Amino acid sequence: MPVRTSVVRAGWRDIDRIVDLITDTLSPTPLGAWLVPDEPCRSGVLAAVARIWTEHALLFGDAFLLQGGTAATVWFHRYRPIPAPAGYGERLGAACGPHRDRFLLLVRALATRRPVEAHNHLAFLAAPGPDRPNRAAAVLAGSQRWMDTLSLPTYAEVFTTADRDLHHRHGYTSREVIRLPGGGTAHPMWRLSPFRAGGRMSGNAAARWAARPSPVRVRNDRVSGYVHP
Repeated sequence: MPVRTSVVRAGWRDIDRIVDLITDTLSPTPLGAWLVPDEPCRSGVLAAVARIWTEHALLFGDAFLLQGGTAATVWFHRYRPIPAPAGYGERLGAACGPHRDRFLLLVRALATRRPVEAHNHLAFLAAPGPDRPNRAAAVLAGSQRWMDTLSLPTYAEVFTTADRDLHHRHGYTSREVIRLPGGGTAHPMWRLSPFRAGGRMSGNAAARWAARPSPVRVRNDRVSGYVHP
């Protein structure tokens, strides 16, 4: 039975649009300003990094666009460890320049707290502009329906109380807040699939939130290992 939603599954031809949406969403935020303090080059840096991860998601996950192309979500299928994007260290350095270490600090802070069991990870929810609440709700609801059919939990990190409340309204529960290196906070969110044993997971799997060593390693100014947006 096909899933009918307000979103369409994105492909390679949609990468430019998704990158623009992510950039326009992140650029005016405190997190965007911390990642790239240099305002004139902020959008360019954020767009280059968003492109790396959006391309990677189309290999190891899914992306969705709200019909009309005004909002997007980018997901990773975390059934097993995901390898780094090809040439990640070099591409990240070229994209970020002197801001590279800030992106790596953010990656480490988030990666150490991610759940260990198989799940689908909402890496980006992009809905820029004055009508963000309605479009963010619509694109989250539509893409969540697709993810739920995979019968796995879904996970997200959000950076504002408004986005935290939005995820609560869509069935997510909050986990312990993550303190970010720039002084901000991230709110980890977890949602069980309603198609998996009536929305319940066996045993204590839902509570397995063990802290893990960072999967990102920097050796001789090169990034290696498994990395996560």
